[in-house]
Amino acid sequence: MSHSSESQRRSTRLEGYDYSQSGGYFVTICTHRKACILGEISGGILLPTKLGKTVKTCWLGIPDHFPNTEMDEWVIMPNHIHGIILIHDASSGEAFAKNSDSINRTTANASPLRYPAGTTPRSLGAIIQNFKSISTRKANQLQGTPGRPIWQRGFYDRIIRNQSELDHIRKYITDNPLEWKLDPYHVQH
Repeated sequence: MSHSSESQRRSTRLEGYDYSQSGGYFVTICTHRKACILGEISGGILLPTKLGKTVKTCWLGIPDHFPNTEMDEWVIMPNHIHGIILIHDASSGEAFAKNSDSINRTTANASPLRYPAGTTPRSLGAIIQNFKSISTRKANQLQGTPGRPIWQRGFYDRIIRNQSELDHIRKYITDNPLEWKLDPYHVQH
């Protein structure tokens, strides 16, 4: 990808949505150039590399840095990670609205807050940015490769809107290692 097209990359974030509000978020983060550096799938199970084990530790450590978060279903694959992050309302401790058949607010109810620059504190973007930074630093220390990128720029997210969608995404995540051979990023050795 050329520098000019890289700088023109469009955000996949839902415009006007406050990604720091409580709710469930399905996230996918790919390794740099989708390299299979996190492990190998054997019999539907990931056999992690040292780097994969480091990434797992960092992923599970997210609530240590963001106490308003909870890690739901997740899986590390050879070249990406899928996970559900629940962001809780700091005042109630609830991740989802009690009096709603929606897990989190729809765009019609989303706060239209705009932030002048940078990543909104305690938002999904801040959480992923922190995870990528810490895991990259630890991976590079482990491998003796300072400054080497581990992750692809950006990440994919989906706002989880209801219990049915949450259940479907959980199943997708748990089944992902079993479906590895069908994955478009599957690389045969």
